[in-house]
Amino acid sequence: MGKLIVIEGVDASGKATQTERLFQRLQAEYENIRQISFPDYNSDFSLPIKRYLAGDLGNQADSVSPYAASLFYAIDRYASFKRDWGNFYQDGGILIADRYVTSNLVHQAAKIDGDKTEFIHWLSDLEYGRLELPQPDLVLFLDMPPVCARKLMQDRANKITGEQQKDIHERDPHHLDRAYENAMEIASIASWQIVHCAKGENIRSIEEIGEEIYQIVKMKLEQ
Repeated sequence: MGKLIVIEGVDASGKATQTERLFQRLQAEYENIRQISFPDYNSDFSLPIKRYLAGDLGNQADSVSPYAASLFYAIDRYASFKRDWGNFYQDGGILIADRYVTSNLVHQAAKIDGDKTEFIHWLSDLEYGRLELPQPDLVLFLDMPPVCARKLMQDRANKITGEQQKDIHERDPHHLDRAYENAMEIASIASWQIVHCAKGENIRSIEEIGEEIYQIVKMKLEQ
């Protein structure tokens, strides 16, 4: 089996940027390395996700059950694994992932008030158990406080449409706050590596954050 490194975080935390930077740096050191991203918006299997985020099932994140929404993302991930990177991973390849099963924990568990244990167990059984997706060797959570994430999100285009209209997660400040609080709690419980991206409201440089990520990942790969 290979290695699966996941870069996780709330919206506008810099996941795509840091995943790309890490991949480019490690590519110079390892031959058997690939970069993957979820959802796979280029795949037809992501259509339910696109409809969900566009608000076709309800104009707020809470309009859709966390269990139903999680299934949309799980199907997309399973298809990607079977069609794209599964064999590469099983043959010993290194994967750097921008989001993964962990994103369902961040965004969908945030919809649940109170104890989230039942949902977390259900999700883990679904994706890691029933669908047999590989578990990450390392998850790095980019701790970007919501006040900073909102500033970064203002001028960011919608990843699906390329337009300024935000998806139902991005345009709901309540969801962003809850997702962040939920993610920080899960990160602590699940022993994710937390990378602090801001000091107060001052965002650290991309280079500084990237160097910290690289050092953590490099140590893991050398174990």
